[in-house]
Amino acid sequence: MNDLQMPLVLKLGISTLKLTLLPYAMAPGLTHSPERSPVTTAPATGKRTVYLLDTLHPDAVEHAKTLFNVIGPGDKELNRWREKASAIVIRSSHVTAQDIARAPNLIAIGKHGVGIDKIDQKACAKRGIKILNTPGANARDVAELVVALTMTVARSIRSITTRQMAAPVPKETCTGLTLQNKTIGVIGMGNIGRTVSEIFHGGFDAKLIAYDAFLPEDAWSHLPHTRAKSAQEVIEKADVLTLHIPLTEETRNMLSYKELKQMKPDAILINAARGGIVNEDDLTRVLSEGHLWGAGLDCHEQEPPSAEKYRKLWENLNVVSTPHIGAATNTAQRASSMAAVNNMHRYLCSLEGRQ
Repeated sequence: MNDLQMPLVLKLGISTLKLTLLPYAMAPGLTHSPERSPVTTAPATGKRTVYLLDTLHPDAVEHAKTLFNVIGPGDKELNRWREKASAIVIRSSHVTAQDIARAPNLIAIGKHGVGIDKIDQKACAKRGIKILNTPGANARDVAELVVALTMTVARSIRSITTRQMAAPVPKETCTGLTLQNKTIGVIGMGNIGRTVSEIFHGGFDAKLIAYDAFLPEDAWSHLPHTRAKSAQEVIEKADVLTLHIPLTEETRNMLSYKELKQMKPDAILINAARGGIVNEDDLTRVLSEGHLWGAGLDCHEQEPPSAEKYRKLWENLNVVSTPHIGAATNTAQRASSMAAVNNMHRYLCSLEGRQ
């Protein structure tokens, strides 16, 4: 067991949880390295074969072709990745325990983006399959969306524009919140949480209170902030609460009815992390009771979110939902795709001395 896999006890102030450390703010690579299967190569070129299960940025695909024999979307051979692949790169595909059981040669999974909840991590750990994600590649873009959602909710933009499409809206009927000097509560102090905090501090003179179970006490030494002792402390003190943690068995439903009611009555909740961290039924209930100013959600349990499932939540016009678009910019897509390709190349090259 390496240092990144040691079980930790996480005191959230809500409950005491036992976690296996997943370095969402750290360098790629989350499991033991394999010692057995050779890397698949193409006989004609001698290049390693890598299967791209999803569409990546065109620049990254062209870059990958200079490094690997690439089998990607549109190639008939892609359907046989489970039987043949030693290395795959994914963006939105799920890799289940069943997939891994059917992939005897698989030794590495490259992941476009930081989130790895679509990969069965236990099955990978059991097999020694390396997971290579791309933390930090899209941090600025996600952080900018967090700020956009916060401002949209604070100024009741959805409510105003919805009414305006039906009839002229007198400005005297409009209201909103000022964000300057507000307290921004950040749960998860990784790359995105830090960037969000830098923007709010620099642009809004915001006070910062942050919690992270893993980062050292001297993290964010360049940013004036209060380092909370628990997530509970952040929940209770924040004017804007923004989440930047992975979805795990321990963080699922981390914000349920009790925690949501402990937020300030006019607080704003932002979730641009993962659907499932916030209990959506409880959020709907809390908002219907008039608690919280509103919510900005880029992540939902159902993705993309549908009106059929979220109609009741969306009846509150101070809820703004987007279909997980935090990294949906050309800059972020290119950076994440290139990082996924380069991570895989570096890792496979590192194995050459052992094979």
